[in-house]
Formats: sequence, structure tokens, C-alpha cells
Amino acid sequence: MSDLTALPLDEVIRLRWVLRDIRAKRFTLSPVSSSDIETLRDMGYVEVVGELPVLTPKGQEQI
Repeated sequence: MSDLTALPLDEVIRLRWVLRDIRAKRFTLSPVSSSDIETLRDMGYVEVVGELPVLTPKGQEQI
């Protein structure tokens, strides 16, 4: 079971789009909320390398 399924549906949808934006490196054009990055990092879906968010293998599975 995904950690995301425990969240409200609107938050799940937003966070999945954030994961897609990170994968496509669209965060430079459309900044991602730091709270969303922190939430995904706490769940193990994202890590910050330098100043850029990067998907972990667990994050890749969620897309």
C-alpha cells in the first residue's frame, strides 16, 4: 500500500503531479512548494541533491 493513499485525495493528486514535475525537471519553470518537497522527502519519495529535488526509486514507483 502506498503512503500516499492515507492522505486526502486532493493532496494525493497534487503530490503525484509534483513527482511528475520533478521527474521532468519542470520545477525550474514552475517552482514546487517547499512543504510538498518536505512531505515527499519524509515519505522517502524525494531526496534533495545540492539544491535540486530528485526522485528516489520509491518515488519512481509512485508515478
